[in-house]
Amino acid sequence: MKSPKPSLSVQAVLFDAYGTLFDVYSVGTLAEQLFPGQGEALAVLWRDKQIEYTRLVSMSQRYRPFWELTRAGLRYACARLQLDLTPERETQLLNQYRHLGAFPENKAVLTALKARGVTTGILSNGDPEMLGIAVRSAGYVDDKGQGLLDHVLSVESVQRFKTDPAAYALGPQALGIPARQILFVSSNGWDAIGATWYGYCTLWVNRFKLPLEALDTEPTRTGSSLRDVLDFFPKT
Repeated sequence: MKSPKPSLSVQAVLFDAYGTLFDVYSVGTLAEQLFPGQGEALAVLWRDKQIEYTRLVSMSQRYRPFWELTRAGLRYACARLQLDLTPERETQLLNQYRHLGAFPENKAVLTALKARGVTTGILSNGDPEMLGIAVRSAGYVDDKGQGLLDHVLSVESVQRFKTDPAAYALGPQALGIPARQILFVSSNGWDAIGATWYGYCTLWVNRFKLPLEALDTEPTRTGSSLRDVLDFFPKT
C-alpha cells in the first residue's frame, strides 16, 4: 500500500458493491458446474458485458435497470461462448448473482468501522432490490442484529450509471458533506478513477494486482484488501 498522505480528513466511507463488497466472479463456481470447462470464461465475459451495457445505455440516455443489464449480459456471454443457456440454467445463474459471495475480510472491516463511529454506505450501480438481497445474504449485521451499513445508495434514482457525475453526486447529497471528506472505495480501477475525478478521496482495492488505468490519474491510495480502509480511520 502506498504511504499515507497527510491532511486527509475523511469523515465517512462509501463502498462500491459489485466487485468490492460482493465477489462478482463467485458465480463462476456454479457456471463451471453447468458448463464444465467454461465457468471462469463465462463469469469474466458476463461481467465485462454487464459493465459495457451500463456505459452504453448511460451514454445514450436509454437507462435500463441494472438487473435487466445483468440478464442481458449473461445471455450475450452464453451466446458468444456457444453455451446452451436453458431457462432453468438462466434462473439458476441469476439467482446465484442475487446472492454473490462476500470477500472474507469484509464483515470484520465493517464491524470495526461501526465500532469507531464511522458513517458507512454503499454507492452502487445495482438496483435497490438487488442491493437489499445482497446485503442480507452477506450477513452485514452486527452481533445485535443491527445493520453495518448506514446508507445503501442506488443510481436508479438518477438513472445514470457510474462513472457519470450524477451517480457519484448521490454520496455528498445523502451524507451532507463534501466529496473530499468521503472515502470512496472500489475494487474496480475505472470506478476508483471516476470517483477521483469527481472529487472523492479514493481507495482502489487492487485485489488482482492489475496495472493502473492509463489515464494520467491515480486514486488517493491503492491497497490490496478491504482492511486498508481502516488506515483512514485509526482508533481513537
